[in-house]
Amino acid sequence: MRRISDSYERDLRLSYLIHDVSRLRRVTFDQLMKPLGATRAQWWVIAFLSRQDGMMQTRLANELDVGKASLGGLIDRLESGGWVARHPDPVDRRAKRIYLTAKSRRLLREMRRVDREFNAVMLKDISATERDRMVNLLSHIKNAIVRASPRGTVHKKLRAGAAKPAIGARASANGMDLY
Repeated sequence: MRRISDSYERDLRLSYLIHDVSRLRRVTFDQLMKPLGATRAQWWVIAFLSRQDGMMQTRLANELDVGKASLGGLIDRLESGGWVARHPDPVDRRAKRIYLTAKSRRLLREMRRVDREFNAVMLKDISATERDRMVNLLSHIKNAIVRASPRGTVHKKLRAGAAKPAIGARASANGMDLY
């Protein structure tokens, strides 16, 4: 029979391992993106917009869990580099929507190619069945974190109409798939 301390040590090791794998993948992918001329902040925004092009700048800041001012500066740089274009929202002219450009779409194609090659190396010794199981298990962990987090709580209350988020609170869960 496992002792409580043994299961705690295993679970702690699992948490560190998940964090380490995420960090190593992100750092390695950053290095792979450098020759393409994209920083992490740039490719992250472009990858996110590829999932929902034309997103409002304020919503994009919420989804990326960054401040509006920080994102505004990054969008300025992306726009001046020809990666994105800002257009007024057709309903609310004060609001801005962010759109990908042909240049960023070319980058996305390259990002996907590099990602496929990287995943092939990273996952080569893991069977399709094991990968499917890992996706399922990590999805369970992700959902449990969202449910247990203050944001998850806020999100549930908002859906139920029981509360409004505090100023600065973000009602969305930030765990996303890339492009």
